[in-house]
Amino acid sequence: MTTPDQAPEKEEVEYRQHRFTPPPGATEIFLVRHGESAPARTSQPFSLIDGQADPDLAPEGRDHAERVGRRLAGERIDALYVTTLRRTVQTAAPLAAKLGLTPAVEADLREVHLGDWEGGLFRKLTTENHPIAQRMWEEQRWDVVPGAEPGHVFADRISRAIGRIAAAHSDQRVAVFTHGGVIGQVFAHAAGSQAFAMLGADNGSISHIVVTGDTWIVRRFNDTAHLAAPLG
Repeated sequence: MTTPDQAPEKEEVEYRQHRFTPPPGATEIFLVRHGESAPARTSQPFSLIDGQADPDLAPEGRDHAERVGRRLAGERIDALYVTTLRRTVQTAAPLAAKLGLTPAVEADLREVHLGDWEGGLFRKLTTENHPIAQRMWEEQRWDVVPGAEPGHVFADRISRAIGRIAAAHSDQRVAVFTHGGVIGQVFAHAAGSQAFAMLGADNGSISHIVVTGDTWIVRRFNDTAHLAAPLG
């Protein structure tokens, strides 16, 4: 029993650690790198679409696509996007079938244009550590390669594309099937890093950003947990 000169004890307020919640109006974007594509052969260059290599998925890449589909099928996904290059369409297909969604095409999220090194030559000359490839890595500039897309042009088209997707999907979650160079550019922009600092996302990996206005928030990069487990 409380006497007149005794105030009741107030329960102390607790402050738990913050758990991230996307801001109102933000868009969550899962960036999926396409599955492994067919190997390049000097005797059989890749077919081109709008001047860019357009290989099919390799058998390993089709396995990557199935694993991505299983991983993301349980997520709330409101829309799917692919690029003009068929390896992204093929990678998106298992998830699209599971969700009953038809992917939209966002052409500006196609891979960086590699100029004279398209058709599979880029793989060969970087593997051989060609002097121009060495200079490209040192200077972190795609356009060291003859005829390749300048970095600022590439960055601008990626920013425009991400902006369009975010504007169209406020308070939604979107899966975008795209390319390694694109993912590297998105994360370099989000982190304010050097141009090539975030290259290296694995085939079939899932990365995740939240776009709110002009701010891009990094949530995860190169998640490959679904690629290690048995596909059973």
